[in-house]
Amino acid sequence: MRELLLDLKALLGPYAAEVRLLASIVGVVALALIVRWLANRLLRRVFAGVAGRATALDEQRRITTVSKVLRHSASVLIVLVAAMVVLNQLGISIAPILGAAGVAGIAIGFGAQSLVKDFFAGVFLLVENQIRVGDVVEIAGKAGVVEELSLRRTKLRSYDGNVHYISNGLITTVTNMSTGFSFAVIEIGVAYREDVDRVFDVMRATAAELRDAADFGPKILGDLEIAGVEQWADSAVMIRARIKTQALEQWSVRREYLRRLKAAFDREGISIPFPHRTLVHEGAGSGEDAGAARGAAATPAAAPARRETPSAAPAGSTDADPTARLP
Repeated sequence: MRELLLDLKALLGPYAAEVRLLASIVGVVALALIVRWLANRLLRRVFAGVAGRATALDEQRRITTVSKVLRHSASVLIVLVAAMVVLNQLGISIAPILGAAGVAGIAIGFGAQSLVKDFFAGVFLLVENQIRVGDVVEIAGKAGVVEELSLRRTKLRSYDGNVHYISNGLITTVTNMSTGFSFAVIEIGVAYREDVDRVFDVMRATAAELRDAADFGPKILGDLEIAGVEQWADSAVMIRARIKTQALEQWSVRREYLRRLKAAFDREGISIPFPHRTLVHEGAGSGEDAGAARGAAATPAAAPARRETPSAAPAGSTDADPTARLP
């Protein structure tokens, strides 16, 4: 064994300086990897403990977002320091490089103003707590769930699965649908002949039923708020209401409420308008004319002229709404 080591030393003797240089470079890279792993682990544990003590979901999301950005920044800093040490080991002076980097940085800064703008915008997004990972937002004309947030860009995934990468410098307006609470806004239409107060009672009873449900009760924060009659549409009276919900639960609550409200309207006999037509035969006033009209109606080829007018009553109903025959 000793003879083998002596032979290896004699073989590497002429390359001793290169071997020491290679060993030092490998040592620097290994040390950088270890420090990077320790820094990421330490930051992850610290922020996990802070997030565990946070009571609000919004605060937990903010802590998670800041944790990811700091871990990424720490990794970049460690890599840069390790690269400078390796260059120094290779005998390349760092001072001229840093000086040149300063001059080049000024030149690049003028040509890469959008990149600098992205970083500053990312800093303010984090500091002002405008966006967090897991939020549903609309930014730069795109909407979706925030999957990643860095100092330079934001990654969104829309409902249909598409991924949008948006530079932070392009974000001028942020619509965050996940902050604090939300409202499930409901707009329904009922026939003109229906009693609006009775419709309100059915809507409130359905909302109370939904709030008592075990699966939807925890998602709802308040009773149904009926704004009232929103407008008189062509064939329906439009009613607007809303339900206060937990953040991100407004869509599921709204869908379930509409499902239950449809069943309640069917049970109470409240009509929901839908498009249909009423045919009026002209010239059928006298008995002779009426008989001629009936005979003509029996022959498809000789059908009389007819006029179509809209009506709000369901097809097949004899109780047509007179207000639907407005010009």
